[in-house]
Amino acid sequence: WLRRTTHYLFIVVVAVNSTLLTINAGDYIFYTDWAWTSFVVFSISQSTMLVVGAIYYMLFTGVPGTATYYATIMTIYTWVAKGAWFALGYPYDFIVVPVWIPSAMLLDLSYWATRRNKHAAILIGGTLVGMSLPVFNMINLLLVKDPLEMAFKYPRPTLPPYMTPIEPQVGKFYNSPVALGAGAGAVLSVPIAALGAKLNTW
Repeated sequence: WLRRTTHYLFIVVVAVNSTLLTINAGDYIFYTDWAWTSFVVFSISQSTMLVVGAIYYMLFTGVPGTATYYATIMTIYTWVAKGAWFALGYPYDFIVVPVWIPSAMLLDLSYWATRRNKHAAILIGGTLVGMSLPVFNMINLLLVKDPLEMAFKYPRPTLPPYMTPIEPQVGKFYNSPVALGAGAGAVLSVPIAALGAKLNTW
């Protein structure tokens, strides 16, 4: 009983720490007033850190499905943050919760389909995450009712002056290419995840 409890507790600790790792990899949340300009940075940092954390986590447990569990914890964490901003008087759409879970499911699927081969999970799963995460989040951001109105009407009090949206500049942010985020995320996820797996074997 004690051994099983300790094992489950360790799984929770790894998941929470991996979540903190991903959160601190850059913007882990889409604020409407700066969402489109941070899209490429988010795509690169989060696809990379999702793969690093999830691969480490899956190798620790050896169970397909743990990447999805890991992404679910981050999603819950972000919904709590969304609720906190909403409680401060900001509109519901002021924070757009990122979509991690479908990409993590693809990573789990690649790990399961390749018979728990960690190298295949890194190569195939890392590429799938890097390509899918920017696409899912671009669609997610497109569902915001009126991001420009949000940007001008509800600026964050902590936003530096040089980041405050100015109308003539905002239009070009809609040209943030999905291809750049997807390509960079896919390319960077694989070698960094491989490094994470190598460090894990040490």
